[in-house]
Amino acid sequence: MNVTKHRRIIAVDFYWTRDKDPRVPLGHASLITALREIPGVDVHSLALPVNLEPQRSEDIADNILELAEGCAAREVDVALGAYVWGEELLGQVLAQLRAKGFQGRIIIGGPQISYSGPGLENIYPEADIFVRGYGEDALRALAATAEHQDILGVHWAGTKDASEQARVDLEKLPSPWLTGAIPLEGQRFIRWETQRGCMFRCAFCQHREPGKRLTQRTLGLQRIEAEIDLFCASDVAEIAVLDPIFNMAPHAAGVLARFRERGFQGRLSLQCRAETMTTELYDAGSGLELCLEFGLQTIHKSEMAAIRRNNALPLVDEALEQARRRGIDHEVSLIFGLPEQTLKSFEESVQWCLTRRVPVLKAFPLMLLRGTRLDLDRAKWDLRDSGGAMPMVLEAATFDYDDWRQMARLSEALKLTEGDHPETLEELRDIATSLEPNVLRWMPEQPGRAM
Repeated sequence: MNVTKHRRIIAVDFYWTRDKDPRVPLGHASLITALREIPGVDVHSLALPVNLEPQRSEDIADNILELAEGCAAREVDVALGAYVWGEELLGQVLAQLRAKGFQGRIIIGGPQISYSGPGLENIYPEADIFVRGYGEDALRALAATAEHQDILGVHWAGTKDASEQARVDLEKLPSPWLTGAIPLEGQRFIRWETQRGCMFRCAFCQHREPGKRLTQRTLGLQRIEAEIDLFCASDVAEIAVLDPIFNMAPHAAGVLARFRERGFQGRLSLQCRAETMTTELYDAGSGLELCLEFGLQTIHKSEMAAIRRNNALPLVDEALEQARRRGIDHEVSLIFGLPEQTLKSFEESVQWCLTRRVPVLKAFPLMLLRGTRLDLDRAKWDLRDSGGAMPMVLEAATFDYDDWRQMARLSEALKLTEGDHPETLEELRDIATSLEPNVLRWMPEQPGRAM
């Protein structure tokens, strides 16, 4: 690859954070780490939390322009991530950059791009380049030269859009942990990944490409083991593993065994598919503090079919029983606002979990995320949403807004009683009666708004 000297890329991330999160988000750090391997390219990082303090688009644009100073317009790229919670701010920053005279290339990637079909130029008219899919290798190739390149997953504004997804060799990706891109000093909580993608086709989920499955891929085992050793030698006390389905990775049991062998004393939160839990995995986690997070969504066949998420309930029952018997923390998540769902059917899903004494039961509203099957098929189910960057389904053919509010109140009651849920739906209803839906939990761009 011919590298143009004195090129510069400014990577910008508008991220949603919690108090205990690292100040550099994992996805952004992975991109920065990959970019810093390019010889002759200056890499600048600008990661801004959108929910901790107000962010002024004009100030952000000025900051970017300052970082671009001293570099010819042809030799500077600004790469920005597009996420639902930062969509409005992103649009404002793009407009400000062009209004203030920025003439370099603007590159946009992230979920809002990856799960969109043709027509991105209409949504982001200021952008020159769009990257769909895993961005590390594609962004490295773009940053290395000012020349036009044909790269899988990269769409140049004004050209025919093939809507392809970029690919990355996860085995060769450098680690943001091992390189220090995410400092561990004083960091008690981290988010970590060992794989990407999901083999299932859930219609509500952005872990899959629009219209097809996103192939599951694992990071290099040597890197994974080195990161485990680093975490175990540090003060990390809690790790939230971001893998969509941790227990279906070929290395899952080995990862837990490595943590156990290295004497990890912290907590591991793992997103798992209940039906595919194995005795081997439970045994590998013996002696570790685990929290198993099971996505159930619904117990009803018609709703499962509508969202393309089948649950083998006898196997789910077995997984929950084994977690209870072994004394392993676990939680289950449901979704309300589903196609074919009614208030009664949602309550039955809740009662099913209460009967099994699930310690933490969570219920989330259905979001019509860009490019998902339900987003594309909303008319089929008569789904009516709240609008905005994170449209929440409030009505459908089988439930009205009053039903939705009652489901949302039950969700609030579940939140209030986590770790000590009542045994019956009637008791939960009594708690829910005095509660109001708190949209802050689900729609970060509208803090404090009630519905």
